[in-house]
Amino acid sequence: MRFVAERFMVGVLLFVCLLGVSAGEADDASAVPLPPLCWAADSEGGAPYISINPENTGQYIGFEVELAEALGKELGRKIEYVQYDFKSLVPGLQRGDFDFAMNGLEVTADRAKVIRFSKPYYVYTLQLMVRAGESRFDSLEKCKEIGGVVGTMEDTAADRLLDKLGVAKRVFGNQVEPYNDLELNRLDAVLLDLPIAIYYGKPRPKLKFLGPPRDPGYYAIGFRKNQEALAVQFDAAIDRLARKGELRNIYEKWHLWNDEQERFFGGHNIEDVLLDSARDWSFSRYFPLLLRGAAVTIQLTVISMLVAMVLGLAIALFRLYGPSPVRLAAVIYIEFFRGIPVLLLLYFLYYGLPGIAAAHHWSYSMNLQPIEAAVLGFGLNYAAYQAEIFRGGIASIPLGQWEAGASLGMSRLHTFRRIILPQAVRVILPPTTNDFVALFKDTSIVSIIAVVELTKEYQILAKSSLKYLEIGFVTAMLYLLMAVPLGYLSRYLERRWGKGR
Repeated sequence: MRFVAERFMVGVLLFVCLLGVSAGEADDASAVPLPPLCWAADSEGGAPYISINPENTGQYIGFEVELAEALGKELGRKIEYVQYDFKSLVPGLQRGDFDFAMNGLEVTADRAKVIRFSKPYYVYTLQLMVRAGESRFDSLEKCKEIGGVVGTMEDTAADRLLDKLGVAKRVFGNQVEPYNDLELNRLDAVLLDLPIAIYYGKPRPKLKFLGPPRDPGYYAIGFRKNQEALAVQFDAAIDRLARKGELRNIYEKWHLWNDEQERFFGGHNIEDVLLDSARDWSFSRYFPLLLRGAAVTIQLTVISMLVAMVLGLAIALFRLYGPSPVRLAAVIYIEFFRGIPVLLLLYFLYYGLPGIAAAHHWSYSMNLQPIEAAVLGFGLNYAAYQAEIFRGGIASIPLGQWEAGASLGMSRLHTFRRIILPQAVRVILPPTTNDFVALFKDTSIVSIIAVVELTKEYQILAKSSLKYLEIGFVTAMLYLLMAVPLGYLSRYLERRWGKGR
């Protein structure tokens, strides 16, 4: 019996061991690695957040890059970066194009309505910068009193503060151009987040900080509302990194650690950091701003088209009736300006010319204001198209009309003005109207040189309010109200001046 009992016990132990081994194998089989998390940011925005390493173009650097790596280690998951336009981060997050957004995303009440913010990972402040010799004012409020213009980036805390104080502003799409314009005396000051000011403004000997940093706010990671479980994991990971001092190490490396960062250890809830109240985005709030943008669009389009028509007519006449060198120059002008993108031309006129003038120590200024550069750029570009339209219209008039004028004793100039040109206008009018309508829409690209026209105003308002469809519909109606009457006017003039149908 004892032998049987011993064998029974051995059998039970073997069974338990086999059961444990099989259970372990099952656990190993089920322990599938979690998929990597997709992090979206805009490297075009630049350092110190995320930018391409100049020494290794296949690598990204920045304090948020190092923060993402630290968070990945804390979570035990790989985090992969994907390039995404900063202006579209919140809509892209809502669409599910990536798992989370981290790119100096400021915590605001408006954004908190549509996305779930993590606990803050950085406390930013706003820093005012001026030229080194500035003595007219010593604060934003004093800058307002002298009528100064302050540069900033669209839909940022600095942008909202300038609106709140009523300070004249000029908005830019990136972090470098405001400081360039400040050095070129196109602006009186620049107001941006302190990390940006430290990296892009402080190294410039021609600029200086004015006053202490002000109006603190918070950067946090954005998640979709249905990602609560993932957001909680990130909250805990941020807390652990703060307690272990890893956040401080990262920020000190990038010269971003300051007394404000002690807030990390205060145990803030996200509700505690919604410093700005949700703004009113009713129709009565945004429609006047869209009208303001439409007025800029009309002004820019009309003046640019007048420049293009006058210059285009002269070029067409040079090509038709000028001596050989003049005709060749007209052809070169047309082919050159039709062949280069107007965007490149605007960059050259606004940013390139001042650099050339400075490099050659020219005594006269080449610092065109944004509207001036836009009018000149569109005028030069569209003049090439208008020249060909005018040339085709004038050439379509039979030679007999010239002979008829000569038989009446008219000079060639008188014949052209009284006989040829009035008939050519009927041919020229439809394609010129098409160019006019196209120019209304092409003006949207001037936002690259800090001109806020209708499309740019829409982008700013839609990104701030997240009312993309509603504000987009109103914007489209304004474009139609500007463009459709031109078609009716063109057809009326065709009927009035000839037999156009």
